[in-house]
Amino acid sequence: MWYAGRDKSIQGVCGGIAEFLGISSFGIRLIFILTIPVSFIIYIILANSLDEITSI
Repeated sequence: MWYAGRDKSIQGVCGGIAEFLGISSFGIRLIFILTIPVSFIIYIILANSLDEITSI
C-alpha cells in the first residue's frame, strides 16, 4: 500500500487507500471523517509509514 502522488488533500493517505482498493477517494475520506477519533490515529500512523508511489 502507498500514499497517493496525485490525489491528495493532506498527505495522500486516503487517495492511496482508494487507489489500492480501486474505489473513489471521496468514499474513503467520508469514512475517515465519520470515524474521527479512531481514524485520526490510524491516519497519523499511515502517513508516517506508507511509501509514496513513484510511477503510475
